[in-house]
Amino acid sequence: MVKYIIGLIVLVVWLFVLKVLDKSKLRFWHYIVGSLGLFVILFIFVEPLLTRPLSQIVALLASLPGKIGNMYQAYYRYGTIFVNSRLGAITLQIDLECSGIIEIMAYVSLLTFFRVYSISERITVGILGTIGIVLANALRIVVICTMIYFGGTGVYYIAHTFVGRIVFYVLSIILYFYVFTKPQIIKQKVGKFKYDAGK
Repeated sequence: MVKYIIGLIVLVVWLFVLKVLDKSKLRFWHYIVGSLGLFVILFIFVEPLLTRPLSQIVALLASLPGKIGNMYQAYYRYGTIFVNSRLGAITLQIDLECSGIIEIMAYVSLLTFFRVYSISERITVGILGTIGIVLANALRIVVICTMIYFGGTGVYYIAHTFVGRIVFYVLSIILYFYVFTKPQIIKQKVGKFKYDAGK
């Protein structure tokens, strides 16, 4: 209860500061405060509702290659995956950090205040990007489970801490490039020169 009261206070203060920044035409600060504030608000109000369903979805998607290759079993209702390798068995719990909810909230927060897109474009890119993050996260789990299946429980730390994260972050960088960097460069105008003038 206290968490939600604090959340409401943060929401009111955030909306007031956004209004002031918008009237002052401080676009950079409007973007920074808007994105950070929205992330905090989503973390307070939305994260508790979506972490478990998202964990179940990621476990379900990650279970498909496991079933096909008969390498591991996913109990997606509980957000867990059981890997039984020749060198030991391990159960992976897909929790807050592994669900991808933090990355999705960060992505949505940044995109919401990214004025390069129209509102309808932001909604479309937001939905597609969220699906992309979920799929990238499921692929990360598949990579981790596959490494454990072939290498045993001893490779868990390397698979989870390094290889899985590298796979996920490389895919995230590609997503961020196509969503944030490339459109910004294309729509940028310097004097009479415009990058997409040839179209």
